[in-house]
Amino acid sequence: MVGLKPSERPPTTAVKFLGAGTAACFADLLTFPLDTAKVRLQIQGENQAAQAARSAQYRGVLGTILTMVRTEGPCSLYSGLVAGLQRQMSFASIRIGLYDSVKQFYTPKGSDHSSIITRILAGCTTGAMAVTCAQPTDVVKIRFQASMHTGLGSNRKYSGTMDAYRTIAREEGVRGLWKGILPNITRNAIVNCGEMVTYDIIKEKILDYHLLTDNFPCHFVSAFGAGFCATLVASPVDVVKTRYMNSPPGQYHSPFNCMLKMVTQEGPTAFYKGWNFPFSLQASCSAVQGHAWPLTHTLPSALLQAGCSAF
Repeated sequence: MVGLKPSERPPTTAVKFLGAGTAACFADLLTFPLDTAKVRLQIQGENQAAQAARSAQYRGVLGTILTMVRTEGPCSLYSGLVAGLQRQMSFASIRIGLYDSVKQFYTPKGSDHSSIITRILAGCTTGAMAVTCAQPTDVVKIRFQASMHTGLGSNRKYSGTMDAYRTIAREEGVRGLWKGILPNITRNAIVNCGEMVTYDIIKEKILDYHLLTDNFPCHFVSAFGAGFCATLVASPVDVVKTRYMNSPPGQYHSPFNCMLKMVTQEGPTAFYKGWNFPFSLQASCSAVQGHAWPLTHTLPSALLQAGCSAF
């Protein structure tokens, strides 16, 4: 019986770019409501006067989703989806698609294995490159997710994705589209190290102790542990990044000023607003998605493996 066999050749950089971006978009379609709920929880309590005027108070991930559906309609969970997909195509393509190539670049010639330092450098490099390219899409995505779309409490400012790009550039300058790039790079450096590096380490230990074979369960367990650790460590920076990127001009002087106001006004627990098990799972999905490539060398199979494992 004739069947399809994986190619003996590794995927090209172009295939990695396309596959990583497409798989990330499929994953984003499923996890976007969770990301929107996370953003709403992260900005809650930021402006006490405005918060007191709102009828909607968010409590927990599920509570936030139900409240948004009841007060704003189910479509509100996907507000900013267009910018989110644009972000995934630019961000994931670079971050995941270039990781192996950059890791090989940092690996000394003649070495069979990449050291932990090499993996950290590769993860931070691809993360910084991806954030720099995708930052405008991230700013627009977060502002759509943070805006309410109903009643007197509506604070919707942009009529569409392209209008958001134009309005931000006109009112805040082109630099406004790259607002919050420093905390975003910092966060993604942490996530890259936590997901990709910790993923590799956990996976190696599992294989060394013969706990699992090199198959999907091994990849999932490694990704779950790595994603949990990465989300836990990166959450404070993520909250600061979200608030600073969503803030109007003049509200915060810098990301550090945003952090100080959070501590003095809301306490250190504010750094973990929106952090919960689903978001650890979301980080784990990203880790599995980025490491689905070793399982196959064909684009359709890679997309299927990346997309399904992200679910």
